[in-house]
Amino acid sequence: LLLAQAATPQQAAGVGRQAGGRVFLFLHTDDFARDHARMQAAGVTFLESPRAEPYGRVVVFEDLYGNRWDLIEPQSNGPSG
Repeated sequence: LLLAQAATPQQAAGVGRQAGGRVFLFLHTDDFARDHARMQAAGVTFLESPRAEPYGRVVVFEDLYGNRWDLIEPQSNGPSG
């Protein structure tokens, strides 16, 4: 994944709005609590509180350009994942 700096005013106008305000990037983790705590300590902007979903633990955050990401630890389906 390459996030490149906008080179023109037209490109700059679209930064952070490529997905129309929706999450479109997913950061998978094998330790949600660890990575959430590290990201909080680093000043990452979270848009909600962490929540449990049938598919795993998840929280939405923004990067420096306003792109919305999910930090997600998928639900384990047993020893093989």
